[in-house]
Amino acid sequence: MIKKSIINLSLVSLLALSTQAQESKLKVSQTTNSDKSVRLNFEKTDPGTQTLVLNFREINNSSGSLIQSFTVNGYGGSFLTLNPTNKGQGIGLSYSYRYIRGKFNPKFDNAFVYLLPYENDVQVKVGESSFLGATYFGNTTPEDWKVYRFYTKDEENVTAARKGVVVEIVDTFESDNAGVAYTSKTNHLIIEHADGTLATYKGLKKGSFKVELGQTVFPGTILARNCKYGSNDRYNISLMVSYLKSKDLEVNSSQNVKNAKSYYGFITPKFFTSENPNAVLETDAFYTVAQSKDIVQKEFTKKELKNIK
Repeated sequence: MIKKSIINLSLVSLLALSTQAQESKLKVSQTTNSDKSVRLNFEKTDPGTQTLVLNFREINNSSGSLIQSFTVNGYGGSFLTLNPTNKGQGIGLSYSYRYIRGKFNPKFDNAFVYLLPYENDVQVKVGESSFLGATYFGNTTPEDWKVYRFYTKDEENVTAARKGVVVEIVDTFESDNAGVAYTSKTNHLIIEHADGTLATYKGLKKGSFKVELGQTVFPGTILARNCKYGSNDRYNISLMVSYLKSKDLEVNSSQNVKNAKSYYGFITPKFFTSENPNAVLETDAFYTVAQSKDIVQKEFTKKELKNIK
């Protein structure tokens, strides 16, 4: 029987919240225009969606809420223009900001069917990762917590379970963590789906990545190789599908460790397998990877469909 593995998210969050005090993945700047209006701009290091929360400490000769939130994506752009109340005077302002990966409260289909994250005909054994308190997921186990592990007999190619854009890659750490109950030093990537959900593939072999930041991947696209990761001496990866459910980025700063809450919600995906075309996976069960044309092409654009004909 496969024991539940513990996933440690307290040191390096896979869905990293960034603030000005941390390594900056998003920077805000301002530009004063000739008409004395002020444009606020952002620059960031990946194309994924971030929720940006702006807190005005002071704002003179303009109006607006003191706390405002914005959804920003791409590598840069403008997100707010402030106009002067008195056209003859400039605007004075002081602000701070925080940001977190993901689109706030996205609309998604709980019944969406994913592929298993390996190539066709590979047999996998399913396990689950139990919860260990985390900075951004809180210290109270979320009611909807779900992280699957997919074990294979041999080293295998890891493939995308759903179409999306690669928004984060970490290919830094030595791969062999076999026998280690938990570690934050694990290679991973994050794929953002069209509906705003995020898939985190963790436990990837160093140097085996086949995709690049910003690349659109399709169901079955090879991402990397798996490795011996976790307390069981078997090849595996973990897969977590999540979404941003809170943008109150101050809430955990006033909570003690025991009361901290998760910013993210978690999804229990359904999977297409050889045994069941709409499976809710069971721990310790075996499944065989299969593909369905309908599932693979479900989120294709008209142009993408035309290109494969």
